[in-house]
Amino acid sequence: MRGEAVREVDPELAEFTVTVVARDKDREATLTRLRERVEALRGLFDRYGDGIERRETSGLHVHPEMAKKGERVTAYSGSVSTTVVVRDFAALGEMLLTVANQDQTHVHGPVWSLRPDSPVFKEVRRDAVADAIVRGKEYADALGAQVVDLLELSDPGLSRGSESFAQFQAYDAGAMKRASYGGPAPLELDPQRQRVRAEVEARFTITAPTVL
Repeated sequence: MRGEAVREVDPELAEFTVTVVARDKDREATLTRLRERVEALRGLFDRYGDGIERRETSGLHVHPEMAKKGERVTAYSGSVSTTVVVRDFAALGEMLLTVANQDQTHVHGPVWSLRPDSPVFKEVRRDAVADAIVRGKEYADALGAQVVDLLELSDPGLSRGSESFAQFQAYDAGAMKRASYGGPAPLELDPQRQRVRAEVEARFTITAPTVL
């Protein structure tokens, strides 16, 4: 007997990725600019304190750019990516626009999610078990029988609905008015509700059917 349960709930976290880039004909100048932009970004995130669940450097790339012919180096490019997980959605819109307003910066996100240990998963699994029991009793009743015992209970899986994201990009954001310390006007975001689905399979023993 299969039991199922589906629930839609508000997300608990929002994740986005920020990539800062630098490019110059001189390698040291490229690295210096890259370091300065990363430090500026770190300082910006520090302003949001406990509103950020965690932040992690997720990628560093530095490479020479070659001429079309030969091995002559024409410039050096570098980038550093940081993944940021936010729990304070009230600050998220302002944070995204403020970050996107920085020089040579790309922002991708947010992706909405639940925490891995969210109590929602436990609740949905319980609902699925309850559904399996109800269905088992209904089938038994249709046969004029009663459920006697549970033989087996297995978990085929639990899944979340597809994740979605909005995207913001700024590359040398000259078209945007430079922000003061307070940043640009907050961006209103609509968090994507999370669809959590659980399935269980149960086997019961029943009394001898009386309806055949």
